[in-house]
Amino acid sequence: MLDAAENLFYWHGITATGVDRVAAAAGVGPTTLYRLFRSKDALVAAYVDRYAAGYRDWIESLTADGSRPARDRILALFDGLVTVTGPDAFRGCPFLMVLAEYPEPTSAAHASAQAVKAWVRARLRELALELPDRDVATAEAISDRLALVVEGLYASTAALGTEGPARSARALAILIVDAS
Repeated sequence: MLDAAENLFYWHGITATGVDRVAAAAGVGPTTLYRLFRSKDALVAAYVDRYAAGYRDWIESLTADGSRPARDRILALFDGLVTVTGPDAFRGCPFLMVLAEYPEPTSAAHASAQAVKAWVRARLRELALELPDRDVATAEAISDRLALVVEGLYASTAALGTEGPARSARALAILIVDAS
């Protein structure tokens, strides 16, 4: 069911996708879906949590190798982002979509999507702290700037495609890391 929900929510939108459509795509009845998820909001929250776990694992796989310099691991993240945001494979950041469709901060889906964004920022801060000759304040500035580049890459790719400004994300990350 979560596979069906992920595909439909990502490609068609959460609000535009009814529970009956998710159930049909999963090959179950709506009653079965509601037995597992008490509401559509609960299904959306489960979708976000599942997607977030995979996203964190993916970022860790790109940035965890401590034998490589922190700069290389930061740039590996940007290389990875460019790879997964290609044409026909990317509609936009699923977490930004959730934040737009669930603007209420008390909703579980909103809170989970926001937590992912905070985690990425914290991961970038960890990596920035490993850069040579960087104090905490500089590392925070670097991580904030890199987080903005990540978000800009997502938004720009969704709006203008891979040949738009998003193609400059890695170069901008290099400037931020090297100039700070």
